[in-house]
Formats: sequence, C-alpha cells, structure tokens
Amino acid sequence: MRSDVPERLEIAVDADLNRVLRSSWRPEVQIVVGPQAWAVFVAAIRAGQDF
Repeated sequence: MRSDVPERLEIAVDADLNRVLRSSWRPEVQIVVGPQAWAVFVAAIRAGQDF
C-alpha cells in the first residue's frame, strides 16, 4: 500500500448497466452492483441515510 497516493474509489458502468467498484490501491478486487441495488443505494444517500 502506497502512502503517498490517496486512495480512490473507482466506479464504472458495464454493458449490463451494473456498477463495478474498485479501490485504486487494490484494483484486482472488484464489487459488482446491479442497477436496481445501485438505484436504492443512491436514493438512500440522497435521503440522508448514513452508512
């Protein structure tokens, strides 16, 4: 882990409209979130829900 580079969350959209999340420090580990689950997550954030 490099301490001189800030960690970033990278989010991409694949052909099936899934969101693919990964850390800039560990790009080999990816989390895939379906479109409906992503919409629920974004709605919760907009509503002010803490995680």
